[in-house]
Amino acid sequence: MENAAIAVGTMRHLENDDREDVVIELLCSDAVSTSAIEGEILDRDSLQSSLRRQLGMSAAPFRSRPAEAGIAEMMADLYRYPLNPITEGRLQEWHRMVMNGRRDIADIGHYRRHSEPMQIVSGAFGRQRVHFEAPPSGRLTIEMGRLLEWLARTSPEGPDPLPALSRAGIAHLWFESIHPFEDGNGRIGRAIAESALARAISTPTFSALSKSLLKHRKDYYAMLEVASTTLAIDDWLSWFADRALEAQKSADELVRFLIEKTRFMDRLRDVLNERQEKVLLRMLAEGPEGFTGGLSAGNYATITGAPPSTITRDLSNMVEKGALLRTGERKATRYRLNIANETYGD
Repeated sequence: MENAAIAVGTMRHLENDDREDVVIELLCSDAVSTSAIEGEILDRDSLQSSLRRQLGMSAAPFRSRPAEAGIAEMMADLYRYPLNPITEGRLQEWHRMVMNGRRDIADIGHYRRHSEPMQIVSGAFGRQRVHFEAPPSGRLTIEMGRLLEWLARTSPEGPDPLPALSRAGIAHLWFESIHPFEDGNGRIGRAIAESALARAISTPTFSALSKSLLKHRKDYYAMLEVASTTLAIDDWLSWFADRALEAQKSADELVRFLIEKTRFMDRLRDVLNERQEKVLLRMLAEGPEGFTGGLSAGNYATITGAPPSTITRDLSNMVEKGALLRTGERKATRYRLNIANETYGD
């Protein structure tokens, strides 16, 4: 949990407006990633507006799509109440949030009640492979009661506290194995893991766990399937701990990047033209990794619509002013933000 503490400590040195921007970026990144794992692509502008309203950072009217508004409400709840325990009522509220706007789900805000088996399947009709079958609806109250009792008993304040990574990994796997809701179990299960990590340091962790799991999505599903069907969880816990530690490092890097992003744009304010600012903002929106392979003249043309002679002049000027670093020659020339050394130099 060391990197989580570093990120939280770094945040305390920010001005209020900058801190709010970083919080929104972090929560937005996590919400986008946890939804992408399920194949749902969210609109970042809509999501950020929803998050700002949920956290009282903006009263400006903005009509968000139900999907963005719902996941924003759950992320805001995790951020505002990091010490609140996981209860049946809180899980059912999260389900109402995540299923916001859905018309195809019968049991929103309730454990599933249909008599058909809950199966995770893949493959074409007639050749489906059943990866996992969850407990029937009639057993959900008992099974979830056991999980919630275990969560209370193993919390940092409980009689049998567990290390944060072990508790988060077991809780996530256990919840996914029960699969209590008709849909939305993955997003809620990852929120449970985030909550377990936050309880360990008594503050939101900014751990970027979902981003790490999205990066390893194929292995994530495979590890869950094996652990759920065999009940041998040592390999799962080892794998999950690696992903959680990777996520905390990524979150620390993102916090540092967002801080430097503000300083970077302040340094260049009023010295770049409109095209150059547009390109920089587009590059910064990609996060610490930036454009894959770096910015090319072709990228610049796509973003700005400028002719080749203007592009050459703009890019050279941005290198001279310290906004970009140039590598390569001719067609292999690429440009990267001159922010990396400031952010990660130590």
